Amino acid sequence: MSDLSPETKHLESINNADFTDRKPSESAYEQITFNNCTFSDLSGIDFIDCIFKNCNLSNALLKNCKVSDIQFINCKLLGVNFSETKDFAFAARFEECILDYAIFERKKLNKTTFSKCKIHGADFTQADLSKCKLHDCDFWDAVFDNTNLAGLDFTTSKNFTIDPTSNNVKKAKFLSSDLAGLLTRFDIIIK
Repeated sequence: MSDLSPETKHLESINNADFTDRKPSESAYEQITFNNCTFSDLSGIDFIDCIFKNCNLSNALLKNCKVSDIQFINCKLLGVNFSETKDFAFAARFEECILDYAIFERKKLNKTTFSKCKIHGADFTQADLSKCKLHDCDFWDAVFDNTNLAGLDFTTSKNFTIDPTSNNVKKAKFLSSDLAGLLTRFDIIIK
């Protein structure tokens, strides 16, 4: 992600647009800010260095969509299947977003940041989060199965259940108060 502020870089914005019955008209968008927009199908569209603020992308189709250096700020992304996006150059920052039931299956999320997000029931099966950044996220009922979590810092996040026997948790960081989320599989009592 670039250090330039959105005001400096993104001179063009699309405001209050409703794309629920139609796709956006361009095949690629670069350095555009989308404010208060609603989307249902972004398949095949390339988004490069764009910002989505206060947008609703719940259940939006993203098949073969390019997500490169994208910021989602205070967006609803319920049920979005990010595993269908293009893998090349995938980089996203999610800030204060709702990502309930989002799918990241088999996705490399090395250039991804989740900050203050609600990620209930999301699927991270076989995903690589080893170089991902987390800050203050809620992972209630999220699925981690054969997921690479090596080195990931969970110390500010909560409500995760991770089986260390079926995920790579080498050098991952957890608070001692959250160890129960790592031991659920063993059906032991922690006091």
